[in-house]
Amino acid sequence: MKRYFLVCATIVFFCLMLLFPIPVVAGASKGILLWFQVVLPTLLPFIIVSNLLIQTQAVHVIAKLTAPLFSRFFHVSSYGSFAVLTGFLCGYPMGSKVTADLLRSGHISIQEGQYLLSFCNNSSPMFLISYLHIQNLRDQTLFLPTLIILIGSPVVCSFLFRRFLLKDSRKRTSFLRTISESAKNADCTAHNSGGTLFDMCMMNGFETIVKVGGYIMLFSIIMELCTLLPVTNPLFSNVLFPSLEITTGIRHICTCALPTATRFILCLALTSFGGWCAVLQTQCMIQETGLTIASYIIQKLITAGVTSLFAYLYILFFR
Repeated sequence: MKRYFLVCATIVFFCLMLLFPIPVVAGASKGILLWFQVVLPTLLPFIIVSNLLIQTQAVHVIAKLTAPLFSRFFHVSSYGSFAVLTGFLCGYPMGSKVTADLLRSGHISIQEGQYLLSFCNNSSPMFLISYLHIQNLRDQTLFLPTLIILIGSPVVCSFLFRRFLLKDSRKRTSFLRTISESAKNADCTAHNSGGTLFDMCMMNGFETIVKVGGYIMLFSIIMELCTLLPVTNPLFSNVLFPSLEITTGIRHICTCALPTATRFILCLALTSFGGWCAVLQTQCMIQETGLTIASYIIQKLITAGVTSLFAYLYILFFR
């Protein structure tokens, strides 16, 4: 059934591209421009450096520095604390990529990887400040509440998710100690050539960033085609359509004739969820790791709901 649906959807999309070439070219141009001007310069350096950190002894140093702050609070290993750091600071889909890389290299267990994926794949503070707040919301009084709610919501949700995803912490700790030692020994014997290691990390970064760009371009085309639909339903125009891609979706919400409070709640919910484009990017990052995208989607939707609730309570009691 799933394969049949995919085949039909692909054929329909191909026919739409042939019937509406101008919107397709416009959407592709917007997507490529967004990728080239924003995503490429801000994400690629972090991808390459994170690859180098994980493939060398440097990740052990970073893990020791971040562990006292994050390990006890989030109930993760020292290497898991590195995923928390990158997931909150570097933006989509770095949290999922670092989690997947740590899992592949044997630094964390699949149980911890699924838990990390549930809350540490988020928008970067730079995106929240520059794009969401300055370019779109444009309300100085909402700056601090926006940061607190969007950073605090996944933190709050992590307390809920750990009850289901980290059921046997004693066994998990023992297992992590074993795989951490084996991973450290593997790092000491592998990758003796610095030039070869850097080339490998750089090529992996290029491959990752090109995949991200492909998804952004594809969803930009889909959103451009969606504008041709004669649909005036508020649920579609204010929720479903913006949820396809985060940057275009936020811009669309902020240009709609909606009350400021409604725009604020919808923008924060979309930013917390990340959009379906970010979901497919995450799926691309976690392939062949054993991590499940279905659980991730459910957890992100729950986090978006909690974010909406916090945003509504702020509007209700403080505005």
